[in-house]
Amino acid sequence: MTNYWPRSTYKTLQVGPDNQLLVTDDFLRTYLLRPELNLVAESCDIERALHQRLTENPRATIADAEIAKMADSDIQVNYQVWLRYRAKLLAAHSLESFYMSLFKGEGVDVPPLFISQLAQIFVRHILGDEADPLDARVGELFFRTQKISVQDEGVVMAADDELVSRNAQAGETGNIMDLLKGKSMTMRSIDLDVLYEENAEMYWTKDEDHDFAIQLNFGQAPINHFCRVLEKWIEHFLGVKVRITPMQQITDPKWSWHVGLDASATHILNQLYNKEQLDSGDLEKIICLFRLDFIDEAAVAGAQAGKPVYMGIAMNDEKQLKLKPQNILFNLPLAKAS
Repeated sequence: MTNYWPRSTYKTLQVGPDNQLLVTDDFLRTYLLRPELNLVAESCDIERALHQRLTENPRATIADAEIAKMADSDIQVNYQVWLRYRAKLLAAHSLESFYMSLFKGEGVDVPPLFISQLAQIFVRHILGDEADPLDARVGELFFRTQKISVQDEGVVMAADDELVSRNAQAGETGNIMDLLKGKSMTMRSIDLDVLYEENAEMYWTKDEDHDFAIQLNFGQAPINHFCRVLEKWIEHFLGVKVRITPMQQITDPKWSWHVGLDASATHILNQLYNKEQLDSGDLEKIICLFRLDFIDEAAVAGAQAGKPVYMGIAMNDEKQLKLKPQNILFNLPLAKAS
């Protein structure tokens, strides 16, 4: 058993009888330790008193007038945002139902960082304590932007975007940067930085460093593991069993449904479906395509029964893969619950 991603705060939550996650006081307290809310030397007495009260009782009622008395206007805004967020958290049946509610209605009013944190918590929960290390690494795609590099041989590599940007700003040229720039590397160096099935156990030694690159080409192990994690994601939230298979192209003349797993893939798949002309640049952004088949046909809307759903992931103009894992939860052709 491996307690990976300990900073995700997953272990502060409780698991309900329906395998849904329940908010606890300890989970709420973790937000008070974030830099947006934690005390600093300049914190005024009112902020310190309010922070102490919330630490003792994270569900305490806080009046707007109390926040308005804080000396720092930025801290006032931070507390207002968090208290709105907390109110929705506590009103929801589970953390999963809260997450689903975020994408309904007039739009998301929660900081993107919080949404990414929730996605990490859910992947951690879905994979469990005995996760496959490659499942965990591809699971990072659900909550961390990836920097994509296509090598001359057509090899598609993904590395953590934040890590790559940080190294670039520091003027460093470590192995991952060399890899993304297409420089030649010794096989030993590649083995140390790129996660394969053969060295996958190394992931557990640096599970929160996000410094392993992976190959996302069709036929490579990470893509297959991504399919398995995506299947588990769908089953956990929707209670629907599916089978997802990587594809190199869509040749189905009866193509009737598709879902882009990120904004770029959505745009490209929409154009392909509508038989619009795409330039070669857009086509080159596609990283991989997938076919989703429903194992339980009763879960599918009548008109889509027996038909596959096509999906895709693609990089944007900045060569980033920004997965939107919520897309698949809201855009499948499911039968309406009775």
